Formats: sequence, structure tokens, C-alpha cells
Amino acid sequence: MDVFHVTDLNGNKLTDESVISFIEQSIETTYPDRSHGFNGLTALELTGTDRVGLLSEVFAVLAELQCTVVDAKVWTHNCRIASLICIKDCNSGSPIEDSQQIDRIEARLRNVLKGDNDIRSAKTSVSMAVTHTERRLHQMMFADRDYERKPILQHRADSPVVTVQNWVERGYSVVNVQCKDRTKLLFDIVCTLTDMQYVVFHATINTAGDKAYLEFYIRHTDGTPISSEAERHRVIQCLQAAVERRASEGVRLELCTSDRQGLLADVTRTFRENGLNVTRAEISTTRDMALNVFHITDAIGNLVDPKIIEAVRQKIGLGNLKVKELPLIYHQKAEREEQAVGVGGAVLLSLGSLVRRNLYNLGLIKSYS
Repeated sequence: MDVFHVTDLNGNKLTDESVISFIEQSIETTYPDRSHGFNGLTALELTGTDRVGLLSEVFAVLAELQCTVVDAKVWTHNCRIASLICIKDCNSGSPIEDSQQIDRIEARLRNVLKGDNDIRSAKTSVSMAVTHTERRLHQMMFADRDYERKPILQHRADSPVVTVQNWVERGYSVVNVQCKDRTKLLFDIVCTLTDMQYVVFHATINTAGDKAYLEFYIRHTDGTPISSEAERHRVIQCLQAAVERRASEGVRLELCTSDRQGLLADVTRTFRENGLNVTRAEISTTRDMALNVFHITDAIGNLVDPKIIEAVRQKIGLGNLKVKELPLIYHQKAEREEQAVGVGGAVLLSLGSLVRRNLYNLGLIKSYS
């Protein structure tokens, strides 16, 4: 039996029957629809070295080649970038199926991703995967070995702490993760363990305030525990990376405006011209409206001067680009200076205010007795 105590994003009890019904149906569905909107679209997978202005160049190339970006997710971690971008032909509105056109798109994007020093690791391809989009991003970054690369920024105080020990008597490896709580934390960790060919037999998850404490009892798919120091170290690295990839860094900006050809190229060019780096992005289109979320820092990963943010908003449109979430440090600084930042407080997204959860599977993993 798996027991989950969940809340909404604000930590309140779930009362919306439609949401509860959707959760029940999703859990009961053995083989859910995993295409995630790929029908009628061409999905591109990109990986390479991250740098300021890279997204601007990518979207500019797509606009020049008459491609409309309908949906996209972009993650960055340890100076690497992975993106899944769904496009269509801007003239016909159809997916791009001409092999020569696809080859042109891939070649142009590969040149952009290569830059001056990433000749070997930059990759572009048309996605054939039907995997959940965010799980696919984990797989792409794992294949890119982002977990082995050294970040430019110094070790953060809230970096996840991961330990791995063997319980010899029972034949398990016990994995403990301590980190800041947030939405989809459990998903990120379980996806990574599963893709590394481990089976989770038992797990407990506790939250206290904004902290999460997760413990997993795992074995290889062949029933054996972790068998070497090198493997133990690799598990620690990979789980730290899994937690950090989605961790929100920088200011969250939301763009809501009428969609048009070249919109993303223009917006991201404005970011680049103001020395801003996009650390994570979610692009979506509903009918004729663009609904985009960007997490931004300065060029070296530090907090952005609020004056620069306001200048960017002035350029793009105050009514279109809004600051939806500022890191807690902004508000702490504002309190010290006895000034009001003028925007909403930091929003702490949580797995939920549960006391204890026991699980033996999460859809992705099997239950064994």
C-alpha cells in the first residue's frame, strides 16, 4: 500500500473535487497518454554548453527558418543546457516533415549550440520519444553527464545533501536526501533512480517547514545492492543533479501576450542585451496567446538588479511581462534597507505539508514484497 498526504501549492487541504478526481484517474491509469501534445508538432531535442544569449540565438534561427515555437521547456545545470522544443511551420501550421528542411534546422541549431568551444558535445535531433517531457529532460541531461561537470558558482548553502549506505543484512542500499522542499521533488528523484536501473522497494518522505527528508531502499533491477565506492559516488552525484536541475534560480518572469512570429526571439534578445541569463524556461501557447515563464539571473548567476528588471519590462511591456516571484534574498535585502521591493513575496512551493508518506511505487517503479 502507498499512502500520500498532499496539499495544494499553498499548503491547503485539497477541496476541488475535479482535482481529486483527476489525481485518482491518473493513478488508476496503467498506460496514460504520454505524447504530451507532440501530435501535429515537430519536437526538437537540444543539448550543449549554456551561455548568455544562447536561447536568443536558438529562437532567432527558428524564426528565420519560418518555424513557430508552440511549446518548449529549457533546463540548465552546471553550465549545460537541455531543451525540448515543439515547432510547426509558420505558414501552413503543419508539422515539419520534409527531411531536407529538418536537416537544415538541425545543422543551423547545432552551429549555434557549438559556439566556440563545444564542438563535440552539442547535439540536436528530432525527438522520437513519447516519454513525459520533464522525464525526458532528465534523461537528456543524464546522458550529457551534467552531474560530472563543475559549476562556475560556489557551493550553495541550500545544496542537496545525499548519502548512500548499504544495509547488508537485508540486501538494500539506503539512499537519504535532504534538501529544500518544492513541487515535483519526488518525481525528479524517482525518475533518476528508475533511469539508472534501480528499483525502489520502500521509501519514507518527511517535510518540516521548507525542508524535505527522503529515504529510499533500493536495489538494482537484478536484485543486488550498490557494490562499489565508484557507483555510490555516481548515485550521489546524479541525485544531487536531479534535485538542482529544477531548483528555481533567479527571478521568475511571466510573459502573457498575443502570440506572433518572432516573439520569443525578440523577448530573449532583450534579455541578452541587458546581460540576463535564462536559467529555466517554460514556453506554451493557448489558442493565440503566448504563456511563457522565464527564470533569469545576471551573466554569472547572481541576482539581477531590480532596476534592470524594470528596464526590461519597460521594453517588452509592463502589462505583458510581470515579476511573479522574487527570491527570498531580495526581500531580506529590502528589509535591511527598510525599502519595499514592490512585488509579491517569495513563494515557497512545497511537496505538501505531510508528516510522513510511505510508498512502494510511484507509477514508474514496481512494488515488491
